[in-house]
Amino acid sequence: MSSQYVARTLETVKKRYPEENEFHQAVSEVLGSLVPVMEKNKEFEEAGILERLTEPERQIIFMVPWVDDNGKVHVNRGIRVQYNSALGPYKGGIRFHPSVNTSIIKFLGFEQIFKNSLTGLMLGGGKGGADFDPKGKSNNEIMRFCQSFMTELYRHIDADTDVPAGDIGVGAREIGFMFGHYKRIKNIFNGVLTGKGLLYGGSLARTEATGYGCVYFCDEMLRDRKTGFENKKLVISGSGNVAVYAAQKAQSLGAKVIAMSDSGGYVYDEEGIKLDLIKNLKEVERKRINEYAKEVKNAKYGENCFDIWNIPCDIAMPCATQNELDANAARQLIKNGCMAVVEGANMPSTPEAEKVFTDAKIAYGPGKAANAGGVSTSGLEMSQNSQRLSWTFDEVDAKLHSIMINIYAAIKNAAAEYNTPDNLANGANIAAFLKVARAMLAQGL
Repeated sequence: MSSQYVARTLETVKKRYPEENEFHQAVSEVLGSLVPVMEKNKEFEEAGILERLTEPERQIIFMVPWVDDNGKVHVNRGIRVQYNSALGPYKGGIRFHPSVNTSIIKFLGFEQIFKNSLTGLMLGGGKGGADFDPKGKSNNEIMRFCQSFMTELYRHIDADTDVPAGDIGVGAREIGFMFGHYKRIKNIFNGVLTGKGLLYGGSLARTEATGYGCVYFCDEMLRDRKTGFENKKLVISGSGNVAVYAAQKAQSLGAKVIAMSDSGGYVYDEEGIKLDLIKNLKEVERKRINEYAKEVKNAKYGENCFDIWNIPCDIAMPCATQNELDANAARQLIKNGCMAVVEGANMPSTPEAEKVFTDAKIAYGPGKAANAGGVSTSGLEMSQNSQRLSWTFDEVDAKLHSIMINIYAAIKNAAAEYNTPDNLANGANIAAFLKVARAMLAQGL
């Protein structure tokens, strides 16, 4: 009966939202792990937990009109999905990218429920964004867009209701513009957004948190296999904050990062990526990663960013975007001797790739666990804001490290308890779900 309940719930989701393929993928991935949980906990089916969990508590879609520097009016679509608040206020980033639609935001929001649950902090799950592309826009255009976006969003968020953060296309600049407009409208200075600047309530280590957390998680996996980062070769996709700071922390632990990428292609440097150059190209000069190969004599550039997975390595860290690593790439990684895959992005491996990794019994760290460092530090920022305190970098980093160690232990134990030892993807889904489901039961309908 429990397997039928899971299948029935998934079928309902697909019928209700037939065009939302990314959302279907996220729901399928989680629910596929939960059959043994349902068999052991009959009360979840009786309370309709899966039906309630897969339907957002609130979905807001709104118009975002703005004017460019030439006086031309543009209209974009804004979205905020407030998914589940059983464990705390809705928490999840805002993404500005042309690909943003309800399917992607719901997939991200659904994943966020479980990622936030694993942190051990009081955080619900949500996500938001707009089909706006900040690339090529002036600062004033981005400011006007952010202000228009917040003119609607402010009605639905608050430090104790829904606390957005940044995501793709939304960094410190955009958060600053949105926070300033929220404060102007509401006449309140509170922790309504995370990822803020250090001058007005931001947290030290937030920029580094997702990348550092990914490495801390991977380090726990490696310890279980009686090894570590020392002398390991890493391939890391992406070159944004997550990738850059994962590379920085891995290098500090003795690893050699040999390849990184952006949407245009990848660079391979057998002697080890020069991270200062990557940071300067991407964060200061805002150039494409192919410029790295022009400045480093022995570096090679490839035009297809997905070919980065053909490079032999010990550890692969997909840190760019969803579904960037498919089954063929997974098989190639294993063929080339890869011993661990740790996800720094949200759902970067396709379901088929995940199956390849688990069947091969290599160490596989799913994104909802391995990249939880960012939202963990956002939660720590919320705590500092509530107390009107600022912790040092080392204090925040120590708390982040502890959270990632606890996440690894929790999902490893859950996987073992439900008879899939070492399957951390199952363990992550089970450990996160149990906490949310039990809170939902306790709170009634």
